[in-house]
Amino acid sequence: MKNKIKELRKANKLSQSDLADIIGTTRQTITSIEVGKYTASLGLAYKIAHHFGLTIEEVFDFSDVEDQ
Repeated sequence: MKNKIKELRKANKLSQSDLADIIGTTRQTITSIEVGKYTASLGLAYKIAHHFGLTIEEVFDFSDVEDQ
């Protein structure tokens, strides 16, 4: 799933480790989410979006998710 985490993080001068510490996860998780190897859980997606003052939809691109 595509997302804007890397762009948001860099715009706010945060390292992957900084963001991970803020939202309570690991740098490896942030890396995996940024490159699309891992899809964030709803709770984690909320924490990331909330930190940047955005909605989940503004951070994560759901256009490639099929309707079920």
